[in-house]
This record gives sequence, C-alpha cells and structure tokens, in this order.
Amino acid sequence: MDQTKKNLIADLSLLGIAVVWALNFTVIKASLSEIDPYSFNALRFILAAVFMWIVIARKNAWFKIQRSDWKPLITIGLLGNLLYQWLFIIGIDFTLAANAAVLLGTIPIWVALLSHILSIEFLNRLKGLGVVFAFMGVAGIMVFGKNPISFGSDTFLGDLLILIAAVVWALTTIYSKNFLTRYTPLQFSAIMTSIGAISLILIAIPFAGETEWQEVSIAAWGGVFYSGLLAIGVAYIIWNNGIKNVGAVRTATYQNLVPVLGLVFGIVLLGESLQPLQYIGSAIVIFGIILTRYGKF
Repeated sequence: MDQTKKNLIADLSLLGIAVVWALNFTVIKASLSEIDPYSFNALRFILAAVFMWIVIARKNAWFKIQRSDWKPLITIGLLGNLLYQWLFIIGIDFTLAANAAVLLGTIPIWVALLSHILSIEFLNRLKGLGVVFAFMGVAGIMVFGKNPISFGSDTFLGDLLILIAAVVWALTTIYSKNFLTRYTPLQFSAIMTSIGAISLILIAIPFAGETEWQEVSIAAWGGVFYSGLLAIGVAYIIWNNGIKNVGAVRTATYQNLVPVLGLVFGIVLLGESLQPLQYIGSAIVIFGIILTRYGKF
C-alpha cells in the first residue's frame, strides 16, 4: 500500500475516533454516577489491554521489547496512561462534559507548540494557522451556544485538571512518535495500555469498596465496555497509526472535531439546535483541520 493510501486511511480512521470520543464524555459522565472513577478507569484499561493482546495473538504479531526501550516506554506509559488518565477521569468527575470537551480541544495547540519548542516536528505558517483556526472554532462553538460552557468556581478544579491533562497527553503524543518506528501501532498501544492497566489497578484497589457493585446497572457496565474497547482499545491503535503516518500535529488536530461532533449528536439524537455562530465555529474547525493536514509552507 502506497503512502497516499495509508494517509487517507489514517485520516478516515481518526475521523471515526473523533466520533467515538465525542460520545465518550457523556458515556463516562453517566457511568461515574454508579462506579467510582478509580475503579472505572482500571476496568476500562483492563478491557483495552486484553483486547489488544487478543488481536496480537490472532495476528501472530508477537514482538520483543529492546532492553534500552524499557525505561522510556514505562515513563511514557505512566505519563499517558496513569497521570493523564487520573487527571482526565477525576477532572471530568468535577466539571461539565462540555467544559472537558473544549479544554481537551487545546491538545493540538500544545502538541504543535511543544513539538516546535522541542525541535521534534516544526510548524510552518499554514499548519500553525490551521491549529489556531481549529481551536478558535471549538471556542466559538462552546461560547455561542444556548447553554455555553461555564468556568465558574464550582467547576474550577475539574477544569484545571482537564487542562493539565491536555498538556500531558500532548507530551505523550510527541514522545510516542520515535517508538512507532520500531513497534507497530498495535504493539505500541498494547505496551501502553498494559502499563496503564497495571498502574491503575494498583491505584483503584483502595477505592473499590466505594462502589455498590451489585447495584451497578447494565447501562453503566455498557459505559465501561464502550470506553474500554472503543475509546481506548480501538482508539489508541488508530491514534498511534495516525502519529506514525501523518505526524503528531496533524493527528492531534482531529481532537478539535470532538466538540463539533458532540453538537451534531445533540441535533440528531436529542433534537437540539445550533445557534448561527455555532455553525460558523464548526466550519472554522473543519477549515483548520484541512489547513493543518495539507499545509505545505
């Protein structure tokens, strides 16, 4: 398969993951009303890790980790799958789903800036403009809605944690790229989720008693499976494939589609309506992604 086809598949896959993540905020928020956040996080990572190792077994894609890679891989795994997930799950428990969506929409900004500062992936003018436009569109969608985001004192802690999580995920994305030259996206994702599962289980054990497990509904368990198998299991593979084929900055820009798609789901599934300026914001996001994806100078 030539590189053009690989890039097209990566782009379409990343679009699909944006759909999954757009629904994930609501799914998690609903499940956390019945399952404590630490146990929820551990359960979904166990599912994701098991899923990936099953795929590796079926594909006979076994691999050996180079001795020199163990330390940096564990560091990246703890950064992106322990610290980030802790910040994300606790943050979303203390803020609104809409707040979390727009704050995580800053990930492309952090990826672009940190990549440039660290001399890993340099921005050109069009890509830089694309990142800025995409984030401006996200902000416009949230600010000009009927019920705009609220950054009041009651959500301040959650908002702060989500913003820090965005920076952490940006660093994880940047430092993952080097290892994707030695391990396939599937192999690398399996390593990352396994590190996440082990560390999150250890953290969750003291809190497991806070959940009344016999009272957990089928819907809440469905949220665990959705978030574990799709939002992590499938999504991590696609995300890392995107980093490998189209670069960290272009991959991260798709994060900006998440709040846009959240609005679309509101219209289709809940009968909600967009405000005129929100349509403009959605168009700006898409324009920004196109600039970042295809910018040449």
